[in-house]
Amino acid sequence: MTHRIRAARPDDLDALYDLAKLTGGGFTNLPAERETLAKKLESSSAGFARDGDEQSGDLYIFMLEEYATGRIRGTCQVFGEVGTTQPFYSYRITTLTQHSKELERTFRNQLLNLVTDLEGSSEVGGLFLHPHERAGGLGLLLARSRYLFIKQHRARFGDRTLAELRGVMDEAGHSPFWDALAGRFFGMSFPEADEFNAVHGTQFIADLMPSTPIYINMLPESARAVIGQPHPSGRAALRMLEKEGFAWDGYVDIFDGGPTVIAKTDRIKSVRDANEIAFAGTGEEEGDVEMLVATGKLEDFRCCYAHAHKDADGGLRLDPQAAKMLEVKEGDMLLAVNRR
Repeated sequence: MTHRIRAARPDDLDALYDLAKLTGGGFTNLPAERETLAKKLESSSAGFARDGDEQSGDLYIFMLEEYATGRIRGTCQVFGEVGTTQPFYSYRITTLTQHSKELERTFRNQLLNLVTDLEGSSEVGGLFLHPHERAGGLGLLLARSRYLFIKQHRARFGDRTLAELRGVMDEAGHSPFWDALAGRFFGMSFPEADEFNAVHGTQFIADLMPSTPIYINMLPESARAVIGQPHPSGRAALRMLEKEGFAWDGYVDIFDGGPTVIAKTDRIKSVRDANEIAFAGTGEEEGDVEMLVATGKLEDFRCCYAHAHKDADGGLRLDPQAAKMLEVKEGDMLLAVNRR
């Protein structure tokens, strides 16, 4: 129990930039562009500081901190509502069935339809863990902490939550889906378009992207093969999302064809199963259960793993290190869910 999640601060810029440089591209929510990251941290601070509990297009950035040293080892993000300032575009895969009586044959063709169906949803994204830390459940800590934050501030989030997974690309960062489709209309490579989107937003998509459905069979095999497939590095993230109750419903990213998975917010496992309980002090006893525990509102939000057990009065006792990382005193309210 050596790491905790906390709200990002403007002075995390250097650490966030260092993480962004390690992503290998394709992370729209974490571009290796210092000025853009600084603006994102400003937006995050404004989201944490906003008065009122209604849903809005807030951005919340969190940092994975090694508590003893203060080193930043990962990050993740939550968006209160997508599509508030610019359209939120996706491709939706649909099927068109056509029958020829003369040929006595039925054809079922899949099409990509440009849609904004998911506007109004909340989004979890921007998760990146330092390559040297991919052990010990830290990726799971990053991912699930977001759901505890959502439950702590439920009125700020929508009825649906989505997650976009990075699609398949080669070692040079080129996407076969982009090259076969959108790249033909934008006159730029996938890395160029991805960077432009991260910095300037999505309006250029509305300006140039064809709005007519695209027959998937007209795309080359290299593009068809990756539609709805996550990047190999994202397969573990997809499994974590599926375990939380997210499912793929035919939506894919218009840039790289990666899957967009969706869940009813209140049915996300960590949201549904987390319970509020008072902190009853520290103690380590046989039978302790390993839990994910959070406390604090907005910019004071903190989350970590803890060895915990309920005392006779119904409060929750934590191991001393977890209590220290959470900065709690007896009587403070916790949000807790079993680690497994």
